Amino acid sequence: MKIAIAGASGQAGSRITAELARRGHIVTAIARSPEKIASLPNVIARKGDVDDQAGLAELWAGHFVAISAVHFLASDPAKLIGAAKASGVARYLVVGGAGSLEVAPGVRLVTTPGFPPQYKAEAEKGGAFLDLLRQEKELNWTFLSPSALFVEGERTGTFRLGTDQLLTAADGKSWISFEDFAVALADEIERPAHIRQRFTVGY
Repeated sequence: MKIAIAGASGQAGSRITAELARRGHIVTAIARSPEKIASLPNVIARKGDVDDQAGLAELWAGHFVAISAVHFLASDPAKLIGAAKASGVARYLVVGGAGSLEVAPGVRLVTTPGFPPQYKAEAEKGGAFLDLLRQEKELNWTFLSPSALFVEGERTGTFRLGTDQLLTAADGKSWISFEDFAVALADEIERPAHIRQRFTVGY
């Protein structure tokens, strides 16, 4: 499958690129600094800017799937959605955030008193991105939210999936490694189960 990913040199993006490549997909890995993209079989590094809607649409064109793995504060959701639609891709997947997940009915994590203030603006913009996607009638989108802690770790292939509620382990911790997040995203691409939906992954 031909897959294009914007933000391929980032923490999540680099793991997703590697996971897709190891599964034999042909990956166009896009970043502002393509030299930061690891040299891997099946991976073609390309220079691109998520602020350039027309340029991004051109880079995504000809692929079956497009993925956004970029920081919300460093991008414009309307431009990303516009690029995905203009590119003609069959599916558009977004690396989401945990802030928009619910901790109680109608209560998003980002609105709780203990939410770290330094991440609030990023989380709020991620929630706005999800709200925008939910109004989208043409695009086959999927938004995958990590658990509260999104960190470097191991690829275990063992995790739980949820929908709009924050997943918490028995010890009270809510977390997922970048590596296992990449597995969950790649699984969704290969076996679609959340078209026009948000889902979440955690231990």
